[in-house]
Amino acid sequence: MIEAAMIWNEPNNKSHWDPEVDPDWVRFGEMVKLAARAIKTVNPGLRCVLGGMSPIDPAFITKLEAHGALGEIDVLAVHGFPLDWNLWPIHDWPSKLEEIRAVSSKPIWVSEVGASSFGAEEVQAWALQRSAELLVGKAPRIHWYSLFDLPREWEATTRHREAEGSSYYRHFYMGLIREDGSPKPALEAYRPHAEQMGLCQWFHYHDPRLGTAVEWMKELGVRHLRTGLSWADSFRPDAIGWFDRQMEALADFDVTVTFCFTPEHLGISPHHSSAPREPEGFADFCAQMIERYAPAAKAAGIAG
Repeated sequence: MIEAAMIWNEPNNKSHWDPEVDPDWVRFGEMVKLAARAIKTVNPGLRCVLGGMSPIDPAFITKLEAHGALGEIDVLAVHGFPLDWNLWPIHDWPSKLEEIRAVSSKPIWVSEVGASSFGAEEVQAWALQRSAELLVGKAPRIHWYSLFDLPREWEATTRHREAEGSSYYRHFYMGLIREDGSPKPALEAYRPHAEQMGLCQWFHYHDPRLGTAVEWMKELGVRHLRTGLSWADSFRPDAIGWFDRQMEALADFDVTVTFCFTPEHLGISPHHSSAPREPEGFADFCAQMIERYAPAAKAAGIAG
């Protein structure tokens, strides 16, 4: 079932929100307000999560609070990849959480934490174990990113792609399972933590890995999953059919569903990270998805 709805993904990351169009996050703040209200109108009891910060930045929270964007937000989320992209050591995880607690009393979820096997698979396994030691018990939800490596013929969702050098190629080695389906050492390091540390796994449009992912997650004992329903994908042929198959396959997990990615024809600029020209369209999409997959009556029936 859906346990939470996340609004956007890494909005303070230049790869996922357009800083040239919205340098002060005013447009983003308005979109958050509209989306959260739309979600709560359909299901008042569903938790709304502010898309995970990357980098972890208390000033970002303070700014959105000043814009009035957090009134119907229930949870703040953070993302951290200290061995790959962040400019702080892995041992600073507790202090990074405290930085956000210092500016907000809302619960904090770690909706993406991970390490690539780009340099060495043994380093990834160590990083997983150390992340569990530092985070389990410190946050109500933790999602390790990710279950699968990204296939090399696909593209990572960043702005500059190969121009980022090794930072780009690390995107392809974040999984516990290699592209060929074989497990990495980190998979066994993850297994003892599967109940306390869920997974974040994005599924592409008509992703052929969906069934295999469900099999692996059940075998590992995963309870909590974070994934996405893309606003941009909703304009593809058979989008609802794909969304239905995805959500039906994931019905046995407690899912945090992330709504993000602007359709090119609706953005101020033709890019997935662009601010939408009319944020009401994004809010409508969020409401439609919650009405379809987590309406209040259905959620009450599950809870009862």
